Amino acid sequence: MAIETYVNCNGVIKIISDMTLEPGNRGHLYGDGLFETIRVFNGRPLNLQYHIDRLIEGAKCLKMNVSSSWDSLFFGNEIQKVLDKNKINQGGRVRISLDRVTGGTYKPISNDVVFLIEGYPLKTNKFHLNENGFVIDQYTEIRKNVDKLSNFKTKNALLYVLAAIYAQENGLDEVLLTTPRGNILEASSSNLFVVSNRTLYTPSLEDGCLAGVMRMTIINLALSKGIKVYECSILPQNLLAADEIFLTNAIAGVQWVEKYRSKVYTNSFANSLAEWLNHHFETV
Repeated sequence: MAIETYVNCNGVIKIISDMTLEPGNRGHLYGDGLFETIRVFNGRPLNLQYHIDRLIEGAKCLKMNVSSSWDSLFFGNEIQKVLDKNKINQGGRVRISLDRVTGGTYKPISNDVVFLIEGYPLKTNKFHLNENGFVIDQYTEIRKNVDKLSNFKTKNALLYVLAAIYAQENGLDEVLLTTPRGNILEASSSNLFVVSNRTLYTPSLEDGCLAGVMRMTIINLALSKGIKVYECSILPQNLLAADEIFLTNAIAGVQWVEKYRSKVYTNSFANSLAEWLNHHFETV
């Protein structure tokens, strides 16, 4: 017998197989929504406050009316319902979606929102550095524009979808997105870090990269170890001059890059960061 998976639909626990898409759903029709993906570690969501802060800030940017009660405590309780119902007490991942309520065409009839929380177990509890380094390249068929939505995870995600397809079609593990000016921003599902002479460099939020929660965690963790970190513009030539490149996201943690075009990299720094990351979350 298949094990049922449960979701939290606007505060009501439902079996996922019973869920149907409401006609006129604005997230489906127009990408009119936001989402956050959160790692579960030892049965608890990591960095919840930062995820919810970004979610609420993004909702305000999209002119959504978010309830004043929707804070990290509220969503923590709603997430826990899903984790408990799905018996996730070790590693897992949670996705929170916000959609503007159904109604209207491009012009909505209301700016109120509904939420959906999904929770799925992961085979591993801790973060593990990838054994085989990624092979990456640039994706330049579509550039990422820099605007006030650039730092948020909106449901208008076709750029990331097409970038991921391009990577698959070209035998790559990941691809890097660029601005119209050619600055390197991020990967299709991760933030980017460059290591040169034991110093970390990562694209700035002003350049238009996603304001990743794991990105912020890595920056703070490195600074606590006395490592210099610079948020700045990254150009293609900076990648070829680097000692290491690694990618970060909330679910995988740190993933090291072995090759970008003709350049081959090591992973000693990324390996140390992965160890520090596990220790950090075991002790907070």
